[in-house]
Amino acid sequence: MTIKERYEGILEYFKERQPNPETELQHGDPFELLVAVMLSAQCTDKRVNMVTPPLFAAYPTPQAMAGASVEDILEYVKSVSYPNSKAAHLQQMARKLVEDFNGQVPDNMKDLTSLPGVGRKTANVVMGAAFGKATIPVDTHVYRVSHRVGLSQGKTPNDVERDLMRHIPEEMRFKAHHWILLHGRYVCKALRPDCLNCGIQQYCKQYSK
Repeated sequence: MTIKERYEGILEYFKERQPNPETELQHGDPFELLVAVMLSAQCTDKRVNMVTPPLFAAYPTPQAMAGASVEDILEYVKSVSYPNSKAAHLQQMARKLVEDFNGQVPDNMKDLTSLPGVGRKTANVVMGAAFGKATIPVDTHVYRVSHRVGLSQGKTPNDVERDLMRHIPEEMRFKAHHWILLHGRYVCKALRPDCLNCGIQQYCKQYSK
């Protein structure tokens, strides 16, 4: 099987079954999305969705969050992973949004990654989900599944991102991110991949072995 055939088969499978995948993080605007994605690092979306409603009620805007203390924010996010650093990053991020971007979440990689606590993956999620950019965020699920099924052998998330960007049509890129992520979350799990109930096993490099 060629790499082209593998990509085409996998993308067609997901396209037929999940034509419009969306993030599972609950949000109402780009600022809420940015906060939710920052909180989701090494934490489940389910946990983040429990934390964000009261957090957003208390701090609905960058200006409101920028005026809060780290200790105040920590009270709302203390049940997520690494709560102390995330609370500090949220406050610093909100302050920079207010000071440098007039309270508006930027829509490009350079400006987004200038915000405290925002790396390339988080920026790609925000650009794709909030602004419709053709990005492919690579988290642990996307990285793992891409290696297992044979979409990429890149050694770093950036390498995997470049491989996926090269082979996936622009109009499908952000959807493909969701497809691969959700497949990794619910089927191709880290410790116990459910290969027998996997719809793309015929295209999977590891399964064929």
